[in-house]
Amino acid sequence: MVSYIIRRTIMAIPLLFGITILSFAIIQAAPGDPTSLMMDPSMKPSDKEAFRERYGLDEPIHIQYITWLGNMAQGDFGDSIIKRGTPVSELIMNRLPNTLLLMLVSTILAILIAIPFGIYSAMRPYTKLDYTVTVTSFLGVATPNFWLGLMLIMFLSVTLGWFPTGGVATLNADFSLWDRIHHLILPAFVLAVADMAALTRYTRSSMMDVLKQDYIRTAMSKGFKEKKVVLKHGLRNGMIPIITIFGLMLPSFIGGAAITERVFAWPGIGLLFIESAFQRDYPVIMALTVISAVFVVIGNLLADILYAVFDPRIEY
Repeated sequence: MVSYIIRRTIMAIPLLFGITILSFAIIQAAPGDPTSLMMDPSMKPSDKEAFRERYGLDEPIHIQYITWLGNMAQGDFGDSIIKRGTPVSELIMNRLPNTLLLMLVSTILAILIAIPFGIYSAMRPYTKLDYTVTVTSFLGVATPNFWLGLMLIMFLSVTLGWFPTGGVATLNADFSLWDRIHHLILPAFVLAVADMAALTRYTRSSMMDVLKQDYIRTAMSKGFKEKKVVLKHGLRNGMIPIITIFGLMLPSFIGGAAITERVFAWPGIGLLFIESAFQRDYPVIMALTVISAVFVVIGNLLADILYAVFDPRIEY
């Protein structure tokens, strides 16, 4: 297992390298100049050139990329262009805990709700509850995160006043655990809805296939309780496709969090990415792109490891 993890990690290096090249090329091809947002229009041409030279933007594209890649290999993502003098790593570390908290709560919420409903729906197919779960799942997949977030803010926050409209905590208030939870509920729920719906559908489909197998019918015929047969024998085999979806969920939360964080003004790296993209803050965009790519690699590696945990027949 250890040697497998090492091999997969080494294989991910060329993938990450290719992602950085494509991302850097796309950003460079975008119209506009980020330094124009920072410089006074009345500045002399010589001062403008000195300003561009300070950030290395006067170098050819390939030199800029090599310089950035070398610095990144040493853990230095550079300084933000827009927020002058502020290290990119500092900006990310200030925001990362908020996004990780949002992702963690959303993932746990999606798993705790989706998998039990999917299992029960597979055990009682074509019943009223099954149809209700199916329709709700389709609605969850089809509903855009930003629209759902805006509707919840309008109804639960503005109209009823049950939840705050955004932010991670109440401004100018002392730290309170309940206050943090109160601000977390809506964005975590919105972020979990789409994955919750997809997980429910995949769990139902996978478990229905497993429950039709001969070994399940044999266990049932021996007089074992249905709940024990499903959870002890059926669930482990039925989890294999679900693990694949879970591995893909991890990196997708970064993209989904960007929209959700924007709607709820949640100060995470998703919101930071959107702000940097509008302002064309190259160092921040590239750093967040690499972090997202790392999440993709970790998600796939974690899924492969969980295969062996749930299915002893899988060996590496």
